[in-house]
Amino acid sequence: MESVILGLPRIGKNRELKFATEKFFKNEISAQESENTAKTIRLINLKLLKQNNINNIHVGDFSFYDNVLDAAVLFNVLPQRFNNLDCNELKNYFAIARGVQEKAPLALRKWFTTNYHYLVPEVDNTTIIKRTSEGPIKFYKEALNEGLKTIPSVIGPFTLLKLTKFHDNLGINNIKEALVNEYVSLLKDAENHLIAEFSLQEPYLVCDLSNEDIELFNFIYNQIFQNVELKLNLITHFGDIRDIYSEVIKYDFNAIALDFIEGSENFNLIKTYGFNANTKLWAGVINGRGIWRNNYQLTIETLKNLQNLVSNEVLVSTACSLLHVPFTTASEQKLPSNVLNHFAFAVEKVAEVAEIANIITNNLEVPVNNKELFATARFTPNSKLNEKIQNLTSDDFVRLPLRKERQAIQKKALNLPILPTTTIGSFPQTAELRHLRKQFKNAQISQVEYETQIKQQIADCISLQEKLDIDVLVHGEFERNDMVEYFGQNLNGYVFTENGWLQSYGTRCVKPPVIWGDVTRNNPITVATSSYAQSLTSRPVKGMLTGPVTIYNWSFPREDISAKDSIYQIALAIKEEVEDLEKANIKVIQIDEAALKEKLPIRKCDWHNKYLDFAVKSFNLVSSGVQPSTQIHTHMCYSDFTEIIKDIDNMDADVISFEASRSSFEILDRLEAEKFETEVGAGIYDIHSPNIPSCNEIKNSLEKIITKLDLNSIWVNPDCGLKTRQNSEVIPSLTNMVQAAKELRKNYSN
Repeated sequence: MESVILGLPRIGKNRELKFATEKFFKNEISAQESENTAKTIRLINLKLLKQNNINNIHVGDFSFYDNVLDAAVLFNVLPQRFNNLDCNELKNYFAIARGVQEKAPLALRKWFTTNYHYLVPEVDNTTIIKRTSEGPIKFYKEALNEGLKTIPSVIGPFTLLKLTKFHDNLGINNIKEALVNEYVSLLKDAENHLIAEFSLQEPYLVCDLSNEDIELFNFIYNQIFQNVELKLNLITHFGDIRDIYSEVIKYDFNAIALDFIEGSENFNLIKTYGFNANTKLWAGVINGRGIWRNNYQLTIETLKNLQNLVSNEVLVSTACSLLHVPFTTASEQKLPSNVLNHFAFAVEKVAEVAEIANIITNNLEVPVNNKELFATARFTPNSKLNEKIQNLTSDDFVRLPLRKERQAIQKKALNLPILPTTTIGSFPQTAELRHLRKQFKNAQISQVEYETQIKQQIADCISLQEKLDIDVLVHGEFERNDMVEYFGQNLNGYVFTENGWLQSYGTRCVKPPVIWGDVTRNNPITVATSSYAQSLTSRPVKGMLTGPVTIYNWSFPREDISAKDSIYQIALAIKEEVEDLEKANIKVIQIDEAALKEKLPIRKCDWHNKYLDFAVKSFNLVSSGVQPSTQIHTHMCYSDFTEIIKDIDNMDADVISFEASRSSFEILDRLEAEKFETEVGAGIYDIHSPNIPSCNEIKNSLEKIITKLDLNSIWVNPDCGLKTRQNSEVIPSLTNMVQAAKELRKNYSN
């Protein structure tokens, strides 16, 4: 049995790419120095695969920012505002991702059900589809210089078309032929370089597909197979391909990669419809997104069952790119061995793929240490907690009185103006603040010293917001390293890595905590900081919490209980925190559910019974016990929420802030159509761009919102937290935001 790896982390073992790129942004290093760092990372990854005897090594998985952006740049799937940029220049490439001057960046969206973000390609009536470089062939030649023959890989044409946003009444049919011709050109170029095979990544095939989608797929691949002779591999992941399986197997692909972790139905598809006799099966049986060790006995059984169904070769593979797991457990020095032994990051998963291939090839026994790992329970379950969850009734998920009545009570209690201003929660995490946190972590300063300085940061933040004349304040979250890890550190049932970093987007990296066991809360987590902040001002200060779904989705979850039970455990803990904040006289409490949509099943038929029903109810559970006068906010960002607007309204929050500016406020039409009852703060400017919005720009955006929503239900806020920005950007942006709100208040009060 041979082996396949579908991609590796590209930020580097110690986030070298992140730090080099950020230096490039600041003009501290040259483009060539950035390229050198990137090349070093690529060669380290190639060496890892070679040392583990991986038979099928891919190149093209590396990106300075995002692979979808790379494909958009490669084929010029870009709008007019980038027409004059030479996108092969690194600074221009980043301009598309981050924005520059008046040029807004491409929108960010979640990559299927992951916490990774891709950049949305755009087409308008100026777009001319054309290949701008040799793309992944460059990386093939780089590997060849190291003595390695590899397989170039790129986002496939079907997925690229389906992810693209079209302007000017254009659609897929306007560019599909030109795009396919450019893909053919790329593949013929590969043939000219004597490349034996090429992989096209088509994850969109796991989505619900229409007849038109199936016709599009056939149009694309008929054209490609008629014009290209090299071996083609089709890569899918994140689900099954039930809607198009029978079409896919008609083509003479050299290999098809199927996901058997999140796409268990793929096994039944092969069993029912067979498999192309000329095609190899790359069996995705190693979880590319989870950090738990693989149970070899179960995986080998799956592979042998597949061998009985497929006449050609079956290869052991990761289910998706290992981009979604940290680099190696070898970087973890503080976790005890009885914990760390259960974890497998990218390096360890590569070894697992190689070891499973070797066991099957040579008919070996499963190693004893792997058997023992799954023979005993990791921890003792909390029987009282699990009993509490089982005894929840429908009354535990209902907040009374109804929202309309609550909103009237809250308006009277809070006495806010129309178009009230606020921020999402966090303020800039400066180098000085990070140094302070590091000093405390390393025991270089006492807890009293640390807390004193954090209080000073909070006091300065409250003072700044009062000077800016913001209506509802926040304490700035200076004590928090991360909106999920911070809560995990204050809950039972979590463990934490030192270097378990993942790329979220661009240079933004996150370090998800690990849900190890049952989750409970012992003591209040945020009450002290929120109460202190409130004591400094007569204006309302929001208590800031992360919601149970987001805590779950942005952690590495357990695999031994259901998502529903794990989320309800977290919800009960956060519910206790909400009620303690209310007892401490915090009148506004924000429970962020930024990641609500992230784990939404790809198949719409699974949306409610497998996720939304209990995800929405978990929010209801958290907030059901508070008084009518306590205003509950939530926040969501960087996903397309239009299709679940009714479910979001059913969360029964009083106010929600959405990311909206980067997606041109497209969500407004759906909010209007659904008669959305929750008050709305449609993010008025994009905090992920260094651009500072003018007062007039913000006023224009607010005017657009006012035409769609009830004036009395509109809030004014940025589209996300401000922790990644500098004060030099934040202060003028918020100044303009407040000024815009004040000017419009005058207009609409007359």
